[in-house]
Amino acid sequence: MMKDRTMAKSGTRKVAAAVAAAASVAGMVFAAAPATAAAYPTSTFTIKYGASYYSGTVIWQNRSVAVTGTFNAVGCRRVYAIAKSDNTQLDYRSSSTHCNSTAAAPFALTTDIAGGANNVGLWMSTENPNDILTSVYCYRGDSVCG
Repeated sequence: MMKDRTMAKSGTRKVAAAVAAAASVAGMVFAAAPATAAAYPTSTFTIKYGASYYSGTVIWQNRSVAVTGTFNAVGCRRVYAIAKSDNTQLDYRSSSTHCNSTAAAPFALTTDIAGGANNVGLWMSTENPNDILTSVYCYRGDSVCG
């Protein structure tokens, strides 16, 4: 009788170990699956004035717009970004003045309305904000601004 009980316990342990191993492997498979990130539409842009340029990407999100880019200033220059829904201004940002340098110039624009912005204006000026040198508008749905 003692022998049967030992065999029963041993068999139960093996089944429990197999179930635990299977659950562990299944858990690892699920844990290793990458999370799917939402793919937001993007538009690329380049604005140039002489040897100065601002080049990068507009990322259209639901209630914000991210602008990432490289700003190369020859002389002293600034870049600006404005997010709009049709003709309604939602947010506006500017870089600091850059003189004879190259740097990242990102903008995070808040567009806290349903659907977000449908256009973004980008422009470059001298250190005087009223002295606009060049500009481009980007529209949601266009892969290249122009």
